[in-house]
Amino acid sequence: MSGELKKGCFTLPGEAGYEHLTLKMADKWGADVIRDSDGTVLSDEILNAGYQIYSTICIIRDHNTWAKANPSKQQQCILSTQPYVAEGNTLSIPIMQDFFAEQFSVNASAEAMKYWQVIDRTIEEEVEKENWSYLSDTQEIKIKNIVPWHKYSVNFFVYRIWEEISMYNHTTNHWEKEHLMQIDPMYQETREYLKKWMKDWCESHPQSNVVRFTSMFYNFAWIWGSSEKNRHLFSDWASYDFTVSPYAMDLFEKEYGYSLKAEDFANQGKYHVTHMPGTKEKADWMEFINRFVVNFGKELVEIVHQYDKKAYVFYDDSWVGIEPYGKEFSNFGFDGLIKCVFSGFEARLCSGVDVATHELRLHPYLFPVGLGGAPTFMEGGDPTLEAKKYWNSIRRALLRQPVERIGLGGYLHLVEDYPDFCDYIEKVANEFREIKDLHANGAPYACRPVVAVLHSWGSIRSWSLSGHFHETYMHDLIHINEALSGLPFNVRFINFDDVKNGVLSECDVIINAGIAGTAWSGGSAWEDAEIIEKITAWTSEGGVFIGVNQPSACHGYDTYYRMAHVLGVDEDLGDRVSHGKWKFETKQVREIPLDGCSIKVKNNRYLYHEDAVVLTEMNGIPGLTINPYKKGYGVYLPSFEVSLSTTRMLMDIILYCTGNGNQAEYITDNNRMECAYYPVSRMLVVINNSDTIQKTSIHTMVGVVTTEVESYDTKFILLDKEFKLQ
Repeated sequence: MSGELKKGCFTLPGEAGYEHLTLKMADKWGADVIRDSDGTVLSDEILNAGYQIYSTICIIRDHNTWAKANPSKQQQCILSTQPYVAEGNTLSIPIMQDFFAEQFSVNASAEAMKYWQVIDRTIEEEVEKENWSYLSDTQEIKIKNIVPWHKYSVNFFVYRIWEEISMYNHTTNHWEKEHLMQIDPMYQETREYLKKWMKDWCESHPQSNVVRFTSMFYNFAWIWGSSEKNRHLFSDWASYDFTVSPYAMDLFEKEYGYSLKAEDFANQGKYHVTHMPGTKEKADWMEFINRFVVNFGKELVEIVHQYDKKAYVFYDDSWVGIEPYGKEFSNFGFDGLIKCVFSGFEARLCSGVDVATHELRLHPYLFPVGLGGAPTFMEGGDPTLEAKKYWNSIRRALLRQPVERIGLGGYLHLVEDYPDFCDYIEKVANEFREIKDLHANGAPYACRPVVAVLHSWGSIRSWSLSGHFHETYMHDLIHINEALSGLPFNVRFINFDDVKNGVLSECDVIINAGIAGTAWSGGSAWEDAEIIEKITAWTSEGGVFIGVNQPSACHGYDTYYRMAHVLGVDEDLGDRVSHGKWKFETKQVREIPLDGCSIKVKNNRYLYHEDAVVLTEMNGIPGLTINPYKKGYGVYLPSFEVSLSTTRMLMDIILYCTGNGNQAEYITDNNRMECAYYPVSRMLVVINNSDTIQKTSIHTMVGVVTTEVESYDTKFILLDKEFKLQ
């Protein structure tokens, strides 16, 4: 690697009091930027050391003096109590009993009370207001004239008096300082205050080259409980539940011509989790908030630009309303986007956004413990191994689509006792620069199939389900996103309107994966006959429809899976328990080796077509099946959990069903390894995704390359002009 490639494109968290360490690590990691972190400052020695300076601001917090003087301008949300059973015709409900008192304060103003509701949950009807009252001294709702043995709950407004990310950082790092409040720019007074604050900040930070907005105005929903046994009552990284206030609801009614109720947000106490299909009311509210966030955010970005500084946004924390894949995003005028990443799909989420600079904040963060509470930079932790595993996932995604920068966050002093971690980050930084340079010369080779992921949200949730929602047993699709993030295909995300508007002509493969009724499977969207017609016709002409878990599931039709005729598999909900089932034998498909693949079958799946080829089964229940349908295929998987083997399996299925099963160029013959070829640079990059040394052979245009790569390592192989292997 040339000397030029060993510097730059790296952001280091600095820390006053650790000047020697900061400058030493900046040199070791080739940093060109030093940034501050929440709770830290940069000293003059660091500021004057010749590095670009990123300064972190959270525009809606750190304003406690103003917030205390203007308490009605704090941010709010609607909470819903648990249901209480009435034993007579009266009932008392302590509305704050289950909620974290340090996070919330009841808003019982007249403006808020007009939206409060008491709901009879047994029949889902609102109790008339004359039959309930609020006692502020005991924070109780008293209800009368109700039905014994019915369940009742209360939807009510609260101020959020402790900004949630500060609350998390505070409790995680055991800080002893004032709780930070959050203010709501929906109010004109708040906006005027923030614009003046932004100008004052720019003038008082002449050495800051980049203003890193810690997202913008509204946090993801994170409701904490009063009991440590259930502290996190609700969290959804894409929810708009923390954007609501009585004033915003009033403005919405004026603009949209209809009023919303508290129940439109409380949603039977389930709130509006992103994993469920949205409603018209939710779509309108998201549009309303997104437009506001962009319009006011643009004003702040313009102030930053007036002071010859760049404006980056951190796509985490208070990101709600930003929607980087939304149609309004480019109107912000951001110069860059920063995304903290655990996984490959998050790297792809960042890399596809319409900004000039994309930057990844790598894990592990320089915190004593990780998000799950396990030790990292403390006794019992192994940050180097963590870094290897995270980079392992992110690297394969970066081979497919580039970003311009990487960096770390947190508190630099924690690395002092971990020299092996410091050495490994140096290696990562150098690898990253070399990969970035290859992309700058030309894109990597990609296989022909275009793969479309179909769900209710479509492109607005590209490479995501709900922000930081990681690979869990609940959601097959996030596992599929992770597998796809490093595969040699062009990937896009579409919704059901896209299907009706002709997008299928641009796609070779559709993947529909998820639990019945969720946004990811599609829910009621499958009631639309036009969707069935278009996907069926497309498959018959050579398309490949891959369904996972409960794809196209919808009640009320002759089959539970609306696409069962294409998939060759359906699910019996009990109405076919007396019907005969096709017998089958499993078959092997040479182009789809399944070594090491764990495919969990699901009960009650049965073969719908005798022509469907069953590759795996358990106790007579089909697992992976491939159903020839006219010129195309339907593929069914009962589940998908990302692993080295299942990732390769997914790639093999796609290549086989699209007629590219013999296309073996620039594909490793070892599923623990992957590669990418950059034709312009004539560079073959081979990565080992496992924790042991691995060997592979790769067919290229100039012959077979055989190479060995150490655990978690990367090898760059140049194919020279004479097409001799080096």
